[in-house]
Amino acid sequence: MSAASVEQPFHDEEPVTLTTIADEIMERHPGYRVEIIGGHLLVTPSPDAPHARALTGLMIPFIAAGLHGGETETLQNVGLWLPTGVEDYAIPDLVVVDADIDDHLVENNAYDPACFRLVLEVTSGNWKDDLKTKVAAYAEAKVPVYVIVDRKHQRLHVLTDPVGSTYENHRPHASGELVTLPDSIGAKVTLDVTEILRAGQPRTSD
Repeated sequence: MSAASVEQPFHDEEPVTLTTIADEIMERHPGYRVEIIGGHLLVTPSPDAPHARALTGLMIPFIAAGLHGGETETLQNVGLWLPTGVEDYAIPDLVVVDADIDDHLVENNAYDPACFRLVLEVTSGNWKDDLKTKVAAYAEAKVPVYVIVDRKHQRLHVLTDPVGSTYENHRPHASGELVTLPDSIGAKVTLDVTEILRAGQPRTSD
């Protein structure tokens, strides 16, 4: 049986680093998100409409609280440089960052974690990464507040006070609860868990 030729994805003169591989994946699969955490590649397909709908709805209370403009900005898909490896970075779904973030670019479109007041993830098929892998990574980066919209288990998690590779305080919240986030993000923000979880589910036609 003859063997088919395999196209080499990289030029000989290019170093085959994880960053190079990540860039190659994104070039070949537009819409995919590629992150490097703990020296491992995390590849996430394009989000579905409910995921995007939940994110849009989540931006509203942050912006209404005055966290977009002035001293802070509320943004989506901004790279966060991680201290967990020489090439490590994550791309949270939503962040609250200092307004001077442009001055703190590290490399590969990722910014110094000191600029981040909050990171938020809405889970997809790779929900274990958000609930485990990224908890350790964001804690190591000393991000003060990590919020997870867990669509699989219908919970909203709020993690605060990073110590080492974990958060000292981790509280899950269910539908029917109102959750006020820590003042450290820069303003009072209260989230309606029922509305957020509902937005993250597919709409059904009656």
